[in-house]
This record gives sequence, structure tokens and C-alpha cells, in this order.
Amino acid sequence: MADAAALLPNAPKTIVCDGNEAAAWGVVLSRPDVVAVYPITPQSSLVEYVSQFIADGTLDAELLNLEGEHSVLSALQGAALAGARTYTATCGPGLAFMFEPYVRTPGLRLPMVASLVTRDMLTPQCVWGGQQDAMTVRDCGWIHMYCETVQEVLDTTIMAYRIAEHRDVMLPVNVNHDGNYLSYGVARAEMPAQAAVDGFLGVKDVNWHAALDPLRPMAIDPLTGGAGGPGPSMFVRYRKGLCNGMRNALRVIEETHAEWGRLTGRHHAPLIEEYRLDDAEVALVTIGSMTGAAKDAVDALRSGGKRVGLIKVKTMRPFPVEAMARALSKVNAVAVVDRAVSYGWNAGPVYQETLGALYRARHMIPAVSVIGGLAGADITDGHFARCIGMAFAAAASGQAPDGPVWLNEND
Repeated sequence: MADAAALLPNAPKTIVCDGNEAAAWGVVLSRPDVVAVYPITPQSSLVEYVSQFIADGTLDAELLNLEGEHSVLSALQGAALAGARTYTATCGPGLAFMFEPYVRTPGLRLPMVASLVTRDMLTPQCVWGGQQDAMTVRDCGWIHMYCETVQEVLDTTIMAYRIAEHRDVMLPVNVNHDGNYLSYGVARAEMPAQAAVDGFLGVKDVNWHAALDPLRPMAIDPLTGGAGGPGPSMFVRYRKGLCNGMRNALRVIEETHAEWGRLTGRHHAPLIEEYRLDDAEVALVTIGSMTGAAKDAVDALRSGGKRVGLIKVKTMRPFPVEAMARALSKVNAVAVVDRAVSYGWNAGPVYQETLGALYRARHMIPAVSVIGGLAGADITDGHFARCIGMAFAAAASGQAPDGPVWLNEND
């Protein structure tokens, strides 16, 4: 771990770290008031870094080391309702244990930030990277952003606080980075100066939304709707308000990324990234750390004269339907590579979203569903070259394969 004392002065620094440490530095720079932790692979070292930063005085925050993930998020809900800026991290079965307070958090409109260091879910037993955990909870009302690089993990963690606390949003944010590949993968990263982050996030003032006040006792989250309660109209207003916050988040995410780019010179795609897409005949659709190898495959085929591009999904929730529809309208076929499974569809979650965007674009081109990288398996540039070949074949025939293509099945 980089020396904290040497990195705190108000000047940008270059560090070499893994994705978990990058997330921890993003937390430090964002100055949360309360951090609650419980370890689980491959997230454990992230909260160990944060705990060490609190222990050595680098971060001035209250640390709650609780008995499980359900208690972690429940305690942070109380802290957020009292006006604190909060942080936690989890993944896999820990996220499953957290589920009850997890689904309550967005309904309470709490501007919390949590890292999901994604891994595959049970069963069979697995502690390795995948995105099944985060994709399983994608429709619970949290904003979900996925990172490609160690640098993007650090930067997005900071941006997440500004997005969550924006008065037009007021929703919790998950910053997702792939277990194993980004959690333990080491790379160079630029760490911004504390003063720059303080200016970017503004005066820490979440007290305006705090509900808990010892001088004004109240019940939080009372029974709502149905006979004898306040009636279904109040319940509908809650749901509609949450949906409005999600819709506003698309704009706020773009604005936040744009300002971060002006501040640091690092411009991450806020919703989707279009890579070599303008004259492409077919495209890959990717999400997370797989994107680097996919770009290498695109570059190699481009050098051979193949007109291929790539669309990277950064924001999964709210899904940027309009931006994706515009990007897809440029190509004649796509291959969508998922690191998770939507069991009801026998396809991938990003593939489902891509079909929705194609419908919005009225652009009914063949779309190939590809599932790979489960349980930490590699998705290589060779795999992506195969996916691109399938996209070209689908464009030529006008028809995609019936059902998903499973990578790594015989690796």
C-alpha cells in the first residue's frame, strides 16, 4: 500500500496500486463520516485498506466493524438518515445477505455509495470474478456504474458521491469493479489532490435531507398503501419519485463526468463509450474490465481491414437507452458479451438491454448473445475475435444464433 502521509499534500500524485486500493483512495479523498465493513473475497482487502486509513488517521471517519452485511447496511441507513456521508463495500453472498436493507435504501432516497467487487454467485461454490452478483440486483433502485481500469475505479468512486448527493437524484450508487481482474490487478493511477476533490464535491452538506432528529421523534418507513394506511397514492408517489431520480441521474452522470474531465484531464465515458464505431459494419458490446482485451481485438482486425467497433457500457442502471440506440444505429450486427446470466432469458443481462435499445432505435439488426468469463475465466482477444466473426456472419445472413454462445466451455 502506498504511504498515506506522502500522498496527502494538496498536489496530484502518481501511484501504483490494485483496484481495491484505488477504490479505498477514492473513499479517503471523498471524506465519508461513517464507514461500515465486513470482509468477503474478493472485496476484503478494500475494506482492510479503508480500515487502515482510519486507524492511522489518514481518514477521519467512524469505523463500524459489524457482525454481517445485513447489519452493515442497516447501520449505514441510520447514519445517512442522521445526515452522514457513508461508505461500504461487498459482493457475492455478502450482497445476498445485505438484500433486505439493500432494497430499502433507494426507497428511502439515501445518497449512499458502496463498491461491489463483483464475483460469481453460488452454486457451485465460487469465489472468483464474474458479474452475477451485481446483475442480480440491477433492478433494486441503485445506480450501477461499471469500471474498466484501476484509474476508472478511483475516479468513479469520487464521482459517485457527487451523483448520489445531487438534489435531482438522491439515490444510492454502486461502483462496480470486477473481482480478481481489477480487485487484485495492479496498474498506474493518478490520484488527484485533496483540495481538488474537495472543490469538486463541494461543501459536505447532506444534513438538508437528514430525517432523524432527537428533538423531533418519528418513525421511518411506516406501513404504506392498502386498506387502513395512507393509501396507494402515497406508495405510487414514492415509486414515481424514485423513477424520476433515476431518469435525472442520466443527465447528472454526464454532467459529473464532464466536470471531472475538465478538472483532471481524464475523460471517462459517462454512459457508454463508442470505440472505432463511426464507419463500423459490426460491433462488440462489452462491460467492465473485459473491454481492454476487446479493444485489442478490434484494433487487430481493423489493421486487417475489418470494419469493426465497440460499445462499452459504463452505466448499467439507469440504462442509457437513447445513447445505446444511437450507437447501435451505426452498425449492421452486434455481439453482446456478458459476464453473467439472465436465467429467464437463457441469455445475458446486457444482451437484454441491447435488444431494448435496438427496438427503441427501430433498428432490427441481428444481435448475438455471448456469455463468457464466468468464475474468473479469461476472455482473451482470441475469444473476442471469434465473437466479431459471429457478428459478421450474422450481418451476412441476417440472423443470429438461436440461444447464447458460451465461451470457456471447453477451456
